[in-house]
Amino acid sequence: MVLLIKIIDMIKAGVLGAGHLGKIHLRLLEASERFELIGFFDPNQKSTHALAKEKGYTAFESEAELIKACDMVDIVTPTLYHHQNAINAINQGKHIFIEKPIANSVAEANEITSLAEKRGVLGQVGHVERYNPAFKAIKDAVTQPKFIESHRLAEFNPRGTDVPVVLDLMIHDIDVLLSVVDAKVKTVSASGVAVISNTPDITNARIEFENGCVANLTASRISLKKMRKTRFFQKNAYISVDFLEKKVEVVKMKSAPEKPEDFALILENAQGEKKQIYFENPQIEESNAILEELEDFASAIQNNKPVTVSLENGTLALKLAYQIMECCKV
Repeated sequence: MVLLIKIIDMIKAGVLGAGHLGKIHLRLLEASERFELIGFFDPNQKSTHALAKEKGYTAFESEAELIKACDMVDIVTPTLYHHQNAINAINQGKHIFIEKPIANSVAEANEITSLAEKRGVLGQVGHVERYNPAFKAIKDAVTQPKFIESHRLAEFNPRGTDVPVVLDLMIHDIDVLLSVVDAKVKTVSASGVAVISNTPDITNARIEFENGCVANLTASRISLKKMRKTRFFQKNAYISVDFLEKKVEVVKMKSAPEKPEDFALILENAQGEKKQIYFENPQIEESNAILEELEDFASAIQNNKPVTVSLENGTLALKLAYQIMECCKV
């Protein structure tokens, strides 16, 4: 009975930042059965009062007051403020959910991670593609990839151009990459071009891992069409994920039987080895990825279990992002 009460006890959550994404988090936290939305704080008083009046959310007068009233602080502020927001919350013993990227620098990310461990609080980073239903449907099928190719293209939008495209878009694919490759990064090479912004708007990176896996990542925010696709190649398998359309494609090869069926697709290599092609259609369950990541974090807090996307994971993704951006400097 005590365990049951613990599981259903709602977590008091507050949101720092009420911009585009912050409004989404507010709506989902209010709708969630795992959270009790306490309110939010945003320094823009004009938009704060308008949002509070329109939606009925409680607007706090200061960041400190909001943090004090919460069990968990949802940090959806610009990246520049992540570090101080997180430190303030952790110092008051509050769990933190922090949007990607975890911080503005690797040093800041390391400090957040170290302090959270010291204070015994949990933290999760909002790398939402981990919860994309298409990726979840095939993740277990990606076992030992040898080549990974990713394209994340977006039409130009002034929102987000305060940071390089690597931190704005590519970091999603960096986190996905690090979640499926069980090896350390060996070498990084990259090139980027600043077309409209003062920082690169399009970047291509090649990452080699110590186990031989190679990844080729491309991110652009000046494309004429949207695309969010990743392809995984491994022994006897090809796996494709469309993060945007929520579609997957899984093609596997096995040694062909002596008497294949009439319509079986058989390939024969130069050595005379015959392989049969199989197509799999994993079931994709519809879900709201942002709500799922927030509620997954709630489950970790309530049940004292490891989070799915840890502060350490967020730090590793940021570290690789900076390695890529360093290669782009001229």
